[in-house]
Amino acid sequence: MGLYERYLDYRIRHHGGEPPEHVALVITERDLLERGAYETLTNVFEWAFEYATQVTVYVSVLDTGAVPPLRRELEAIDAPREIAVRGPEDRTQADAPIRIGIGLGGKHEFTSAVQTLAERVDDGDLEATEIDDEHVEEHLVFPAEPDLVIKTGAERLSDFMIWQSVYSELYFTDVNWRDFRKRDFLRAVREYCNRSRRFGR
Repeated sequence: MGLYERYLDYRIRHHGGEPPEHVALVITERDLLERGAYETLTNVFEWAFEYATQVTVYVSVLDTGAVPPLRRELEAIDAPREIAVRGPEDRTQADAPIRIGIGLGGKHEFTSAVQTLAERVDDGDLEATEIDDEHVEEHLVFPAEPDLVIKTGAERLSDFMIWQSVYSELYFTDVNWRDFRKRDFLRAVREYCNRSRRFGR
C-alpha cells in the first residue's frame, strides 16, 4: 500500500462514521473485456473486505448472449470469499458473501418477485392483503440493501437493484474500470463516511 493509500485508510479507520458493511459495484460487460479487468475485480474484493462483510457486483450487458461466457469466467474467478452468480433467468436467492448479477436488471428482478407472489395468492398460500415490503424482499434474487454503490466511468446506474438501492449512498467516479485503483476505492469509502445518511427522511 502506497503512502497516499495509507493516509486514506487512516482517515477512514479514525473517522467517527462507520464504513459500509455492504458495498455494491456497477460495471459493464465492456469493462470486463479490458486487459486486467478480472484482476481489478479480485483486487476490489480484497479491498472491500477490509471494511465490509458483503460485496455485490452488477454487470450490465447489451447482448444476453454474453451472459453464459461471463458467468463461466466470474464463477471461476479467484476470490477471497464464496461467490454466488445469478443471471436474468435465475430466481434462486444469492446468499454468498460475494454476489454477482449478470444482466439481471432491477425491473426484471422486481417483476419476477411480484409474479411469484401472485402465484402464491392464486395457490391460496398467501392473501393479497398480507403482502408487504418484506414479502417482496423475500422473493428478490439480491435481497440485501447495499450501503454504498460505486459506479465507475459514468454518472448513470442503468437498471440496477431499483428496490434495494433506494436508500443507498451513490458514489460516481469518472475513473474507468481498467484504471480503478485502491486509492479510488478508498476515496469512495471515505466519502461514504463523510455523509450523513437519512434513509429517505
